[in-house]
This record gives sequence, C-alpha cells and structure tokens, in this order.
Amino acid sequence: MVFVLEKTFNDSFLKACLGQEHDRVPVWYMRQAGRSQPEYRKIKETHSLFDITHDPELCAYVTKLPVDQYDNDAAILYKDIMTPLPAIGVDVEIKAGVGPVIYNPITSKADVERLGEISPEQDVPYVLETIKLLREQLTVPLISFAGAPFTTASYMIEGGPSKNYHKMKAFMYGQPDAWFLLMDKLADTTITYVKAQIKAGAQAIQIFDSWVGTLNVADYRKYVKPVMERIFRELREENVPLITFGVGASHLANEWNDLPVDVVGLDWRLSIDEARQRGIKKTVQGNLDPAILLSNWSVIEAKTKEILDQGMKTPNFIFNLGHGVTPEISPDTLKKLTAFVHDYSQNNKRVTY
Repeated sequence: MVFVLEKTFNDSFLKACLGQEHDRVPVWYMRQAGRSQPEYRKIKETHSLFDITHDPELCAYVTKLPVDQYDNDAAILYKDIMTPLPAIGVDVEIKAGVGPVIYNPITSKADVERLGEISPEQDVPYVLETIKLLREQLTVPLISFAGAPFTTASYMIEGGPSKNYHKMKAFMYGQPDAWFLLMDKLADTTITYVKAQIKAGAQAIQIFDSWVGTLNVADYRKYVKPVMERIFRELREENVPLITFGVGASHLANEWNDLPVDVVGLDWRLSIDEARQRGIKKTVQGNLDPAILLSNWSVIEAKTKEILDQGMKTPNFIFNLGHGVTPEISPDTLKKLTAFVHDYSQNNKRVTY
C-alpha cells in the first residue's frame, strides 16, 4: 500500500503580514522570478515576456522556479504592470533594454475619455489561469500585483520610462480635471483586475507605485493619496494582505502608513528603526540594497544582520530587497541569503514569531 502525504503549506509570510505568531522571518524577493536565473535566460532566448505570460504552464514554471531554488516563503506572479493596459486601449510594447514603450501617449482629457474598461476573464484569461495552476503547485502563498495609477500613468503620459517625469507633472499640474479622471479610470482598472486575480487564487496583493517618490508630500496628498485610499479600501473587502511599495519615496512612508494596507514596503533609504521611530506600526517589508548582493559574503551577511536585528524587534517584519533582483545577482547568493535569514531569525529571536 502506498501512502500519499499531503503537502505542508508554509504560511509564515501571511502571518507576518498580519503580525501573527510564526516561526521565522519570511523571505521573498521582488523580481525573484527570472532575470538572474540561467533557466529563465534560456527560455528568453526564444520567448518574449509576452510569450511567457500568455502561456500559463510556462509562466507558472517561471514563477515557481525561485521558490524551488531558494526556499523562499512566497511566490510572486511573473508578469508586468503593463499587462492590463492593452485591454483599456493603451498601445504598449515591452522593449528589451528599454522597458514599456507607449505608442499612443496621453496628452489631453479627450485621450483619457477614450480609455475603456477591463474585463479580466476576457482580456487577461492567461493571468487568471496561471494563478489557478500555481495554487495547485505551490506550498507557499502566491503574491500577485498591479501598478498604481500614478506609476502606470507616468508611462502613459511620458510614452515610456522617464528620468524627470516632466511631461507627467506638467499634465498633472496643468490639466487637473484630466489628471483626476485618469486616476479614477486607472483605479477602476486596478480594482477590477486585482479582484479577478484574488478570485482566481492570489493570496496577497502588492501595489507597485514605483515612481511616486518623484512627488513631494503635499502633491502626493492632493494628486495621488485619495485614489490610493479608494483602491485599498475596496480591495480590503477581499480579505487578503495588501502591500504598498515605491522606490525613493521614504518621505512618503507615513502617508502609506495611513492607507488601509497591511504592509509598508521600504527601500534601502529608510531603515526599519527609522520607520518605527516615525510611528509606522504596521508590518514593514524590506530592505537590503540589491547592489550589496554583488559584494562578498561578509559584507552581505553584515548588512543583512543589521536589517534583521532591527526588523526582528516585532513580528511585523518580512525580509526583502529594497528593489528588485538585478540580472547580475547570482542565484547561489540568493539561495545563501534566504538560508541565512531563516537560520539567523530562528536562532536569534528578539520576539516570539
């Protein structure tokens, strides 16, 4: 007689999101799927990002690969923040070495009014099917995500990546009616898109507001925060952990703390201790500078210890990088880093996890 053992589900990430007791500091990495992995690079020789995301079995493989290789405590769905935009009428291409390129940039209120609505089951069925496959395959939680309206709008107005966001700011300041209409339309898209992902099986959601750090606090409160409050308030109804994250936005951390989210993601510019001193009591996620992973192990270990010693003062802590994995980072380093975080947090507990 053959006995089939059920898979053991590792829920430490979900518990940390909610500040509940767990055994060790959970680990996952932004952009952990792809980029630096040789298996992924081999796939990319014959498949574009579009090809991979439209093939649920292949996309599930890419998503699950770092969990299997590094022993991470969560998977994050392999896709791009541009994924839902073609459905609403945005002509976008992901160009290698460039990023998203928009061929019909937004310049007026009329352009905004022409944007349509997304129907996830019809427009992005491959995303939902990939999520369903992964829920059958994974023994850790699946994080999915969306781009925040400000960040997606930055590409839609600039026509692609920008160093200064001058076009976007001119649009925001000079055409406020069009700006707020655009924010509302993108919020509607985000909410509908994310709810469909949760219905398909996503167990946590991260909203990437990658470039919002270009705004000062006053402008964030006026032009962005109201729409983010609406998005998170409506997603709250789905009862999954909600994470917010941006780069170079330490001055906005307290604004994020006000939002109805469970986790505030930090980059390396703001330490965990400083965030706590500012009054951030929610779970914090971060925040090793990815560049440090190109150094020798003694440096990596010392920097990681600093972050862990600060984060482990409460159970509300998830270890991550301060931005995404870069192509130059060795998979062996990420595997060693994950093991170190797990071992160190189990052997040097500051609180009961």
